Amino acid sequence: MKSIKNIKPKILQLKARVLLAYAIIPMAVLISFVPENTTKPYKLTIEEVIGEITEGAQYFSTDQIAEYIVQKDPSIQLIDVRNSDEYESYHLPGAINIPLADILSEDLEGYLDQDVVTNVFYSNGTVNANQAWLICTQRGFKNNYVLQGGMNYWAETIMNPKKPSQNAPSDEFARYDFRKAMKAALGGGTIEANTEPVESATAMPIIKKKKRRKRAAGGC
Repeated sequence: MKSIKNIKPKILQLKARVLLAYAIIPMAVLISFVPENTTKPYKLTIEEVIGEITEGAQYFSTDQIAEYIVQKDPSIQLIDVRNSDEYESYHLPGAINIPLADILSEDLEGYLDQDVVTNVFYSNGTVNANQAWLICTQRGFKNNYVLQGGMNYWAETIMNPKKPSQNAPSDEFARYDFRKAMKAALGGGTIEANTEPVESATAMPIIKKKKRRKRAAGGC
């Protein structure tokens, strides 16, 4: 018989994903009004949206992102979709700011529709970041993902990791040691999201805009 301790986290995780899926349904309906990208037409059905979200395929874990930041991996670009005030108050190292309200701006399309780096959206939780991911997915943009749990979970797992109980499995201690190492590499200390200042905003990288294909002349 499986331990209740092992079953409970899985049930809670499933409930969280189902709740998130239902929270995204209204957004999925609104996405049908997003201007079509004529160079990359691509639309998900509501069923496909729910499937993507419940499977969690769009997520990067906080552990993965911490390691990428420490290694200064140039293949990952963090995108903070909170407003500018929240971004200036505290943001992840190397993250650029593209507020959710500006996600449809043509001037920013070059950052969202390119195949050089992997974009990872994040917000305080995951709803706004998932909305940004869904909008980009519906417009046919590839290589966009979401930070699982957002800034709140980052503060809990990376910056303020909780030591496992003495009888916890060895893999929990290994994860705890890893997170302590990541915390130390990132400067140590404890944070509460949106309260600790950062040294400066990260400059937006230079992105060359893709040339749009010309529409064929004539037609109805």
